[in-house]
Amino acid sequence: MLTTAQTSGLYTPAYVRAQLAARRWQRPARGVVVTHNGPLTECQAAWVALLRCPHGTALAALTALGFDGVNGFPEPKPHVVLPAGADRPSGVVPHWSTELSTLDVHPLRLPRRTRPARSTVDAASWQTNERRARAIVLSVAQQRIVQPAGLWDALSRRGPCRHRALIKESILDAAGGVQSLPEHDFEMIRRGRRLPEPNRQSIRQRNDGRYYLDVEWRAFDAACEVHGIPHLRVMQWEADLERANEISIGGPRLLIFSSYATRRQQDRVGDQLARLLRRGGWRG
Repeated sequence: MLTTAQTSGLYTPAYVRAQLAARRWQRPARGVVVTHNGPLTECQAAWVALLRCPHGTALAALTALGFDGVNGFPEPKPHVVLPAGADRPSGVVPHWSTELSTLDVHPLRLPRRTRPARSTVDAASWQTNERRARAIVLSVAQQRIVQPAGLWDALSRRGPCRHRALIKESILDAAGGVQSLPEHDFEMIRRGRRLPEPNRQSIRQRNDGRYYLDVEWRAFDAACEVHGIPHLRVMQWEADLERANEISIGGPRLLIFSSYATRRQQDRVGDQLARLLRRGGWRG
């Protein structure tokens, strides 16, 4: 893929016109020449989107993150962030910003794009679906493309945005997971359903060492654990599955929830906990 200016340094104008006329090459946008006649790859489509935009534009959000190694979040059109006041280009999902300095746009990486931390915060805040927004933050952090500190910095300069509280929660989860069920969230569920008081951080002894249960109701042979982040790391996921199985074999019946569910799907969590406890003999 070349700009018209770049082709002049490599080919004669007559040669370029001949390739285009013969449809061996294509011109998907003014000033842009693609030296093949097939469908554009996702990467090429992003380059075309950027080159057809005004000066100072940068690829943004999931489009930018794709160049930084984040996959699994397809978008139908490239996202770009334009300088405030720039005209609206076609063929892209446009956003406008007054902050496109080197704090948020890498001065050397090509194609020109926002830094991963800014891209992540933008991508999460532009989602309509909360779960997808959370998944983006956790995926980027767990792949170590951005450290949680970098996400905090980008969010602090972002100003008001959609899902701000959820993004904060997700960064906290990415920073260290959840070692135990947050007291406030648990109490909201427990009191709302009038569930009995549990033991917290119960110690269980296993042949290869001790492990802890976040919440346990010993009288009703029931327990609950909360996972802070989805397990993208297969080895860790396998180890946690093995641990959960061992608990269920040698101890109480076990329910596992995500921290997202305990915060934002409390009716479902409370209903499942109540049914688990009733199966163990609770008559509440």
